[in-house]
Amino acid sequence: MNTIFFSFMITTLAGFSTLLGILPCFIKNKSKETIISFSLAFSAGVMLIISFVSLIPEAISLLSKLFKGFPMIILLAIFVVCGIIFSMLIDQKLDKAISNNQLYKLGLISVFVLILHNIPEGITTFVSSSIDKKLGLVLAISIALHNIPEGISIAVPIYYSTLKLSWAFCYTLISGFSELLGAILAYLFLAKYINDFILAIILSVTAGIMIHISIYELIPEAFSYKKSKATILALLLGILIMLMCVFLL
Repeated sequence: MNTIFFSFMITTLAGFSTLLGILPCFIKNKSKETIISFSLAFSAGVMLIISFVSLIPEAISLLSKLFKGFPMIILLAIFVVCGIIFSMLIDQKLDKAISNNQLYKLGLISVFVLILHNIPEGITTFVSSSIDKKLGLVLAISIALHNIPEGISIAVPIYYSTLKLSWAFCYTLISGFSELLGAILAYLFLAKYINDFILAIILSVTAGIMIHISIYELIPEAFSYKKSKATILALLLGILIMLMCVFLL
């Protein structure tokens, strides 16, 4: 199989696995509150592990090639904090625009941060697959597995805030397509211009955004539905599943 075609194919499949996140919207035998609280907490657990076990360590690895010791730690901290501040600013802007619909706001924030997260992921998957098909395939499987709960963090808030399945599908589709967009950008011109420092900035800022969303948005909103047991279980389940994905793949 042609290497370029293979790289595009597995990047596309990894990206569009996000669409599987819409499945909880079809569950009808549970209360709306339980589904929302479980889905949000599960997504928060996944995002926290992605941030602390995947994105930040990868950023450290990239920065350590250029900086050593304390300067590297300071730079990492600055970029992560920039991501948190950026997320807070987005949160404030959306609050002014749609302050009466917290769930819808959460869905929109998730779309934005996951697009930011998926584009460099698409670049990485495409480039890795072009160099080593086996490495690219393993990476794509790992990405596909964690894209499902990321899709949940978009689809569930959008669906239950609008009651429109088509909206949940479209927003989730946009997030999934951004993975393919990363591959297209890599193929056309971007990959050769992205160096370790730029990639480290992107990963660190994305980690900061995810940490802020998880701790200050998803988890508090999940607990607001008064389903404490389901929320805690979902949070732990998200953490456990993502840890398994990271360490096994």
